[in-house]
Amino acid sequence: MPAKAKDYNLTAATKFSDNGAPANPSMDVENIFGENTFGLEAMKSRLPESTYESILATIEEGESLDPEVANTVAIAMKEWAVEKGATHYTHWFQPLTGRTAEKHDSFITPNEGGGAMAEFSGDDLIQGEPDASSFPNGGVRPTFEARGYTAWDPTSPAFIVENPKGTYLAIPTAFASWAGEALDFKTPLLRSMQALDEQARDVLELFGEDDVTRVYSTVGNEQEYFLIDEEYYYRRPDLVSAGRTLVGAEPPKGQELDDHYFGTIPERILSCMLEVERELYRLGVPVKTRHNEVAPSQYEIAPIFENANIAADHQQLVMIVLQKVARRHGLVCLLHEKPFAGVNGSGKHNNWSISTNTGLNLLEPGDTPHNNVRFLFFCAAVIRAVYKHQDLLLASIASAGNDHRLGANEAPPAIISMFLGDQMTGIFEQIANGETVSSEDDGLLGLGVDTVPKLPKHAGDRNRTSPFAFTGNKFEFRAVGSAISVSLCNTVLNTIVAESLDEMGTMLKDELDGDRSEEALEEAVGEVVGEVYDEAQDIVFNGDNYSAEWEEEAEERGLLNIPDALDALNTLPDSKNTALFEKYDVLSERETKSRHEVFVEQYFLTVNIEAETTESIARTMILPAAVEYLRELTATAEQSGALDLDVGGVSETAEEVTEQVNALRTAIDELSAQNEHAEDSVAANAEHMKDDVIPAMQSVREAADALERVVPDDEWPLPTYREMLFVK
Repeated sequence: MPAKAKDYNLTAATKFSDNGAPANPSMDVENIFGENTFGLEAMKSRLPESTYESILATIEEGESLDPEVANTVAIAMKEWAVEKGATHYTHWFQPLTGRTAEKHDSFITPNEGGGAMAEFSGDDLIQGEPDASSFPNGGVRPTFEARGYTAWDPTSPAFIVENPKGTYLAIPTAFASWAGEALDFKTPLLRSMQALDEQARDVLELFGEDDVTRVYSTVGNEQEYFLIDEEYYYRRPDLVSAGRTLVGAEPPKGQELDDHYFGTIPERILSCMLEVERELYRLGVPVKTRHNEVAPSQYEIAPIFENANIAADHQQLVMIVLQKVARRHGLVCLLHEKPFAGVNGSGKHNNWSISTNTGLNLLEPGDTPHNNVRFLFFCAAVIRAVYKHQDLLLASIASAGNDHRLGANEAPPAIISMFLGDQMTGIFEQIANGETVSSEDDGLLGLGVDTVPKLPKHAGDRNRTSPFAFTGNKFEFRAVGSAISVSLCNTVLNTIVAESLDEMGTMLKDELDGDRSEEALEEAVGEVVGEVYDEAQDIVFNGDNYSAEWEEEAEERGLLNIPDALDALNTLPDSKNTALFEKYDVLSERETKSRHEVFVEQYFLTVNIEAETTESIARTMILPAAVEYLRELTATAEQSGALDLDVGGVSETAEEVTEQVNALRTAIDELSAQNEHAEDSVAANAEHMKDDVIPAMQSVREAADALERVVPDDEWPLPTYREMLFVK
């Protein structure tokens, strides 16, 4: 039983310090930005001009890497890293766990004289061979076949990881099996970017954009997260094991006053944020925004847009640095989508667009979007892609954690729809109806105060309830969960839009029939865009996605509503999806099905860990605390009764606690039975988790939370929501 006064609350509230951090660490962003990355600036200063030009062509134009270049790059990279204090290097990769992995090798090589020297060859740079036996593979290779390869990704810069005791060089790589099948998230993402590039350039040629040599998706991810005192974290077995609270009554005050959102950042939190940002700047991560989020103790960090592959790597670094730096401040960063029931969960809004090497944003509407035929064509391609592949988009963000968030009041429901805004919707409707196309002028927004300048007025408001919203010159996929890799959803986005551009490009060629005049192009685009929008317009919804009416309307429109992650994941290996990935060389059928197996197993294992942790907490912590309180009540009633005192209130309280203890014990027994039940396959076990175990966990939680409201606070064995969310 914890100390009666919960002394750790006072400790948590008063122990803030900078933990020996430099008093005024340099935040001269221009000087420190990228100083720990072997980027273009470092390469240009250290490589021969011909080598630099060759590697630059690979990075910026997608040209094949000349193997002869690797040795020269390896020597320069090693020298740079050693100057930074590095003694080891690692091939940094992203297996299907959704996190990063690394195996460290020393630069040191013994020589004949009994000494040693630092060596790093082109072969060391290009290829590594970590043991692949224990990484998820979904049946791609048997467990006894342990060989796996990492392959250098020259498009993502190597970087230095610092530790108080030393540093090492991290080299972003792809990860594949001995047979060359992708075992990671990076490889399919790179393939999908190539598919998008090829199809987009084919279309741009029809628009006369012959100078474009590279098209790539750009991504900016808004990362939401919670920070709580580590004192509480280590006193919560559920946070340690599952990353979320499996029991916990809602406090009297939550987020209903909206006083945390965009409020003044607490000093301790700001100190942590500043150090996070400095570390990220030095790693070349262009973080731009920080602020309080809606829930108490919830925050957000967001970067500037980058190439999708680099953005995915940097997103992993954001999560790593957040968790590492938080510990230096006596905090723990929680990345789970729903660490606390009853308050907003965390997402990772994925802002996605398409750009060219010539500086064009192909989703930029301009001042007169109705006249911007290139924009209309590419925007229509995205609309068509989302309409046709709702299932894939849902599967790409499905997880046991995200199930707790989707459909709640801070996240869109598990129905994919698109928000375009009134202006854009009106333009597409006019095109589909064959009308003369026009768009309303945005104008200026006056605030009624002479001293305040008039602001540019956008044609449509933002819809924060939409899972897929057009927000000016990009689409914001808001359903992505805070803890997952963004590589998969962007792989899907790139691939489905590549397919739309491919098929719409064929339609456009047929309409043009060899006529390349401007008039013919405008007319042909109108025909294609009108036909596409007429087919896909049911996906467009500009209203309240949280309303019950929308669910009914979505069903009438024939849109998918898949509220369970497992059901969403089970659409992944459908024949239309495997055929899509194979057509554009993103994933083979075997690779797609392997991912389905991996993700289903991860769902099963995640829920199983939560269920066993819930049972353990309820049986060994909550039940004993409640029984002890019941013993105190009955002893008080007995002693008071002997003195002829009125013990009605005590007896009623004892009866209430008895009833709740019995309810908890019944719920524990049911959960225990469900935990012991096992099916004969991973898929069947996952279904058992969804249908039987999760409801049993919820019953335990309801009984435990009811007891938390009556057991004395100083006898409750777990830190409460009130403590964790509000003591900083």
